[in-house]
Amino acid sequence: QVELVESGGGSVQAGGSLRLSCTASGDTYLITSMAWFRQAPGKEREGLARIYTESSLTNYADSVKGRFTISQGNDKNTVYLQMGSLKPEDTAVYYCTACWARPENSWCSDAFTDKVYNYWGQGTQVTVSS
Repeated sequence: QVELVESGGGSVQAGGSLRLSCTASGDTYLITSMAWFRQAPGKEREGLARIYTESSLTNYADSVKGRFTISQGNDKNTVYLQMGSLKPEDTAVYYCTACWARPENSWCSDAFTDKVYNYWGQGTQVTVSS
């Protein structure tokens, strides 16, 4: 099992920045990739950024490309989401997630489909005011 704990959420004015952190513990050797999703009230969960833990290869959703950066710590058990140029529409609960590559989830190939991911954090609230 893998446990994920997010931190770093909070309130910020439009145009500001925040950095979210996610620390994985437990059977972290299972993790192939980690990602950040978010869910705003009344909306579906949205994939934002994904990083492969071995190669550090990243992918971004169009909605955050150029504004958000995903990275990982040297131990590869911590993932960060640096968010800049924040907008009120970025207000949501942000979730860290991890994928364990298996045939049934297509070896974690789909970056932004939430069903691919096996482990989820509890979420952290980000509120952007205008």
